Amino acid sequence: MATAAFEDIVDTFDFLDDWEERYRHVIELGKAMEPLDAAFRVPATKVEGCASQVWLLPMIEGQGPSARFDFHGDSDAMIVRGLIAILHALYSGLSVTEVTKVDANAELARLGLDEHLSSQRSNGLRAMVGRVRKLATEVAA
Repeated sequence: MATAAFEDIVDTFDFLDDWEERYRHVIELGKAMEPLDAAFRVPATKVEGCASQVWLLPMIEGQGPSARFDFHGDSDAMIVRGLIAILHALYSGLSVTEVTKVDANAELARLGLDEHLSSQRSNGLRAMVGRVRKLATEVAA
């Protein structure tokens, strides 16, 4: 259950020949994101379990299981900003119920990220996915 924006990233990854180009693309995705206002870089939005500083600010439209999920995010590391952009493409615009049903591991494996990220980055990515799922679950309840 991937969004069109995520499918575009998958297609781009398929087109790029090597991981150096793919990493550059991930960094470009991060650079294209609007930075998170410093006022939202607070403990309540910080994602624990990431080696880098990561903040995710939920932007929920509506209430209950059909509420639409979105978020703004930021990091002090460019590659991590790119990973946030990929997660944004994966989840943004889905209902909170749909967010909880996304198999993030399977979707991200389509990009090969599971094989090409350091263990620290992989742990951080799992922490970000966990935070997204937790936020969506809380709203869906």
